Amino acid sequence: MSNTAISRPARRTERPAYGRDSLLEVAVAVFNERGYDGTGMEELARRLGLSKSSIYHHVAGKEELLSLAVTRALDSLFAVLDEGPAPDTSATARLRHVVRRSVEVLAAELPYVTLLLRLHGNSDTERQALARRREFDQRVADLVLRAAAEGGIRHDIDPHLASRLLFGTVNSLIEWYRPDGNLPVTTLADSLTAVLFEGLSRQGAAGAGPGRPSGRIQD
Repeated sequence: MSNTAISRPARRTERPAYGRDSLLEVAVAVFNERGYDGTGMEELARRLGLSKSSIYHHVAGKEELLSLAVTRALDSLFAVLDEGPAPDTSATARLRHVVRRSVEVLAAELPYVTLLLRLHGNSDTERQALARRREFDQRVADLVLRAAAEGGIRHDIDPHLASRLLFGTVNSLIEWYRPDGNLPVTTLADSLTAVLFEGLSRQGAAGAGPGRPSGRIQD
């Protein structure tokens, strides 16, 4: 019997397996890190550990990835507006609910909302997304107008300006909020809503009852 060693073929390096959702998650992270315009398919392929042809097996290109991402963010936000309130819900209570739930959506879909808010309108997909954002803003402004008409909020501020101030505050969370930190989403949503609707004055906080914050802002 021969003692000659039998050579075995080298094992092929296994590439990571991606479905469309997991591929999208990585792509969104890269878009937020490098900017959508500054990210090419070569960079996506490198970060994914795939060939470009493997990516094209799932999507037509990076603009489809962008479309999937911002549609996910927008659909989540519009779902908040479309949540059915009780028939006797006031416009003011409805507006408060929309603001609070939008904070929860932003926290749950943080990378996708971040990408949405950083669009520049340089492609058809971006322009379509920005048009939907304007539709969202208009619906919130209409709700602000109804809340002011019923006396629930002050009426001396233009509703479109009020809407921008409300959601400018909500949207600023993308700059510092981290879901893996020590600030619970419920505390964040409750605190932001209270500040926007009651303010920081002791008089505004009188009806909120005693208590201490249950979370700290992350450094």
